[in-house]
Amino acid sequence: MSKRPASEALDDALNADSPASKKSRFDEPERTLDASRPPQQNGDGDAATPRENGTNGHKEEDEEDQRRGSDADDDDDDDIPEEKAPIRQSAPTAGYDDLYLDTIDRGALDFDFEKLCSISLSNINVYACLVCGKYFQGRGPKSHAYFHALEENHHVFINMATQKVFVLPEGYEVKSSSLDDIKYVSDPRYTRQEVADIDRCPRTSLTIHGRDYVPGFVGMNNIKENDYLNVVVQALSHVPPLRNFFLLEDFGGTGTTSKAASELVKRTSILFRKIWNPRAFKAHVSPHELLQEISLRSNKRFTLTQQSDPVEFLSWFLNNVHLGLGGSKTKAGSSMVQRVFQGKLKVESQAITAKADVGDRLRFEEAAEVKIDVSRFLLLTLDLPPAPLFQDEEQRNIIPQVSLAAILAKYDGRSAQEHLAHRRRYRLLHPLPPYLIMHIKRFSQNKFVAERNPTIVTFDARDLDVSPYVEPDPAAHPPGEPILYDLVANVVHEAVRLREDVADTGEERKTWKVQLLDKARGEWVVSQDLFVDKIQRELLCMGESYLQIWERRREQPGGGSGGARKGKGKA
Repeated sequence: MSKRPASEALDDALNADSPASKKSRFDEPERTLDASRPPQQNGDGDAATPRENGTNGHKEEDEEDQRRGSDADDDDDDDIPEEKAPIRQSAPTAGYDDLYLDTIDRGALDFDFEKLCSISLSNINVYACLVCGKYFQGRGPKSHAYFHALEENHHVFINMATQKVFVLPEGYEVKSSSLDDIKYVSDPRYTRQEVADIDRCPRTSLTIHGRDYVPGFVGMNNIKENDYLNVVVQALSHVPPLRNFFLLEDFGGTGTTSKAASELVKRTSILFRKIWNPRAFKAHVSPHELLQEISLRSNKRFTLTQQSDPVEFLSWFLNNVHLGLGGSKTKAGSSMVQRVFQGKLKVESQAITAKADVGDRLRFEEAAEVKIDVSRFLLLTLDLPPAPLFQDEEQRNIIPQVSLAAILAKYDGRSAQEHLAHRRRYRLLHPLPPYLIMHIKRFSQNKFVAERNPTIVTFDARDLDVSPYVEPDPAAHPPGEPILYDLVANVVHEAVRLREDVADTGEERKTWKVQLLDKARGEWVVSQDLFVDKIQRELLCMGESYLQIWERRREQPGGGSGGARKGKGKA
């Protein structure tokens, strides 16, 4: 058989362009011959007859297979139809409005953690999967949430900023009232009437597992060593003016009444709203989101992995929240924090000279110059007397005790105290703040050792009269009338001995708990991490009180203090 002549020159074949990409042969239109190409010769030298009307000889089929060559094997893969991407929808298909909603697992949802994508760690445009509870970024065809929907077959997602629910990969929004409880747990909102009824109407709620809990008196997760923050946040969330402010104001920057605020203020508001949530899925909250912002702002001074002092944290927290609300560093009362806690204090200072008597170094000398300054404070520090080193003769008073009125004498304007090379006397000034924060100083540290004073401070939770410690001012308060305060929150320190295997090392670890007043029921509740229980008012002073918040009793129009009882002028 003679060889088939070449249909084109070799030089032209080398300079030819790359072949077009292969396509599937299914439903391919009938192939036609190029009119410019010369007819192919058969074995006898005659021209081959072109295919007409779909009929052709066996030789033409063989030659077609030869021209295809090795491409026949590759075309086997093209015979498999390609998977098409899901069609994006702007609305659900008619009759399928509740598609995939039965896959939502409310028990797996926890919106307390920081809103970061679990893959990219980005906090921009974060969605939460309502099936597994994980966070993912975006919902477009190339987003992490989109691929999660395809890989895990999880289809319902909620936008953590707008609270809109979408179905992926279709991409349409779900508008169903059955999702309102999830939206409320993610971002609780309150009306003014609901906030006004918090301290007046007792309320008990149920979790999704049927467990009873009281809104506002829920446990707080101790992730590792963040109980110092838990007690401070719990105490501040029970100060009514501050609590109502964070419950009602919109700090998100989207509403018409929204206020420009820092991220610290926004996360504090969210945590307060979750603490008082009457429709929560679980009976505890986690401060993880707020902790992450605090760790960032404080340059890791306060973290969840290292124990810190509640008073140091409270001082830092109040000042940064004040600045985050737009408060001024010089102007008094420029934020809600200062309007609730800030007061004025008169300080008399005198240098210690050689004229001082050896037996009375603390008396103020008439010859020396006395400087008088007026300063502002957010909390008052109370000093405990030194603890005795030995027991008495009768083996009693192993744990010393002192009354709250005795250590408050520091602010009576007569008792002097030494500080470095100066003597100082203190006196409160009118107007007194609505809430007094008192710090009972228990810890001291030098270059060698850190000491703890275990002295018990005795007090009555009601009718604390602070008028002996305030400079008289007839224009602000009638002389002779008591100024009564009632206890709202009491932070208590507990020392836990550390043990290594069997041996007792003698070292102690600090733990904290907070005692809170339930005004609606007139009962006291103690909260330590996730444990919440009732406690009798008479047992409040049995622990090592470290931080207290007192509420000033409102004065009646007649001039007296409401609820004042005779015979109880002092603590």
